[in-house]
Amino acid sequence: MEVERIILGIDPGTTVMGFGIISVKKNKMDLVSIHELILKKYPNHETKLKYIFDKTLALIDEYHPDEVALEAPFFGKNVQSMLKLGRAQGVAMAASLYRDVPITEYSPKKIKMAITGNGNASKEQVAGMLKNLLNLKEFPTKYLDASDGLAVAVCHHFNSSNTLTDKKYTGWESFLKDNPDRVK
Repeated sequence: MEVERIILGIDPGTTVMGFGIISVKKNKMDLVSIHELILKKYPNHETKLKYIFDKTLALIDEYHPDEVALEAPFFGKNVQSMLKLGRAQGVAMAASLYRDVPITEYSPKKIKMAITGNGNASKEQVAGMLKNLLNLKEFPTKYLDASDGLAVAVCHHFNSSNTLTDKKYTGWESFLKDNPDRVK
C-alpha cells in the first residue's frame, strides 16, 4: 500500500503569510495548493494574529496535513518586526498543535540551501527551482511569499523523506540485528 504524506509549509508574516501544500507518494512530490494571506488590510496586530490562527486551522481541516513546517523568523535589526514575526509563527504553531499536527521549524538559510543548494539564494531563484522540482509548466503564483511557504514544505520533505519508510532503532544492537549485511 502506498503511503501518502501531506505537508503544509508556512512562511509566517504579519503583512503577508505564504503557504504551500504538497503531497508525497514514494518520494514523488505533487503540488496540492499554494496561496498567500494578505493581512495588511486588518486594522491591528491582534486581529491579524487571530486571522492567522483561524486560517491555519481551516487549512488543516481542509487538507489534513500529516506535518506542518514553518520558516523561523530571521534575526533582523528591527526588534519590533522580529517580535511580530515571532508572534505570527507562534500562532500558526499553536493552531497546528491544537489539531495535534506535528510541527518542524527551519531557518531561511536551511530552506534556501535545501531547495537551491545556496543558503543565500534569492526568492526568485527559490521559486524557479521549485518550478523545476515540482515539474510545473507555469508557476501558479506571482507572489514570492506563497512560494516561500511552498519551499518550507519541500525543505521538510527533503529533510525527513525517509521517516515513514525507515525503521526506528532503539540502539546499535537492534540496528545490527536488522542489518547484518552492513557489518564488516
